Amino acid sequence: MLMSKTTEGLNPASKGIDARPLGEVLRLINGEDRRVAEAVMGQLPAIESAAERMVEALRGGGRVFLVGAGTSGRLCMLEAAEVPPTFGVPNSLIQGVIAGGVPALYGSVEAAEDDADAARGELEARGLGPLDLVVGVAASGSTPFTLAAVRYAAEVGASTVGLSCNRGSPLSGLVDVPIEVVVGPEVVAGSTRMKAGTAQKMVLNMLTTASMIRLGRVHDGYMVGVQASNAKLVDRARRTLSAVTGIPPEEAARALESAGGDLRAAILMTLAGVGADEASEALSGWASVRDALRRTKS
Repeated sequence: MLMSKTTEGLNPASKGIDARPLGEVLRLINGEDRRVAEAVMGQLPAIESAAERMVEALRGGGRVFLVGAGTSGRLCMLEAAEVPPTFGVPNSLIQGVIAGGVPALYGSVEAAEDDADAARGELEARGLGPLDLVVGVAASGSTPFTLAAVRYAAEVGASTVGLSCNRGSPLSGLVDVPIEVVVGPEVVAGSTRMKAGTAQKMVLNMLTTASMIRLGRVHDGYMVGVQASNAKLVDRARRTLSAVTGIPPEEAARALESAGGDLRAAILMTLAGVGADEASEALSGWASVRDALRRTKS
C-alpha cells in the first residue's frame, strides 16, 4: 500500500498568504474548512463499519480505546471525556489514550509520539483483551505510538479501526477498518490541528454518537441517558421528560425525583405506568426506551 502524505504538502492557495489582508486569510481558512465535510461524506461506508464494530464491542462487554498523539490524542481524550455525561455510561467504557499522558493535554510532549513501547504498556496496563476495540487516530497515519497501539490490539485479538487523513497509510494497512478522510494540504503546511483535526473530531463524534444511538442512549433525538449533575442538566432532563411524555413541567420534576433522577426510567414510568424497580429492570443492559416500552406494554 503506497502512502500519499498530503497532510504534509503545501497548499497552492496559501501562496503569499503572509502578505494578504486579514479578511482574505480568514476567508481562505473558511473555504478550506468547507472541504472537510465533503471528505468525511466520502468515508461514510467505512465510518459505518467502524461504528458497527464499536456497537459490537460495547454490547459484547468490551471497551473502546481511542488512541492518538499530539492533536489526535487530545481529540481522543476530549471525546472519551464527553461521552459519559452525555449518554450516561461509565467512564471505563470509552477511554482516551494519549502519548505522553496527562501532561500532553496541557502542553507539547511531541517526542512521546515516537514511543512505541509506551503505547503497548499503556494498553497492557488497562487489560486490553479480545472483547475490546482500539481506534487509532493519526492525521499522518504513520505515528509510531498509534501504530504500536493497533499492533498490540491485533496481538491480543481486539478489533481495530484506523482514522487518518492520508491514503494508503501504514495505519490503514494494520487495522480491520481503515477510515481515510483526505482533506488535502493545510493552509499552514503540516499544521494538522486545522482541517485534519476538524475531520478527526467530526468522525469521532459520529462514531460515538451513532453507537450510543444504536445502544439506546438516545430517544427521538433527545439525550435520555444524560447525567443530570448540575442545574442546567437537571432542567434539561425535566424539559426532555415533559416533551417526550407530554406531562407538565411541574409533574415532570416530580416524576424525575421518583425515578431517582434517571431520565430513561422516568420516561418509562410515565408512559408505561410502571414502578421504579420494574422500569430499572426493563432498561437494564443496553435496552432502549423504545424496546422497554414495547416489553412493558405487551
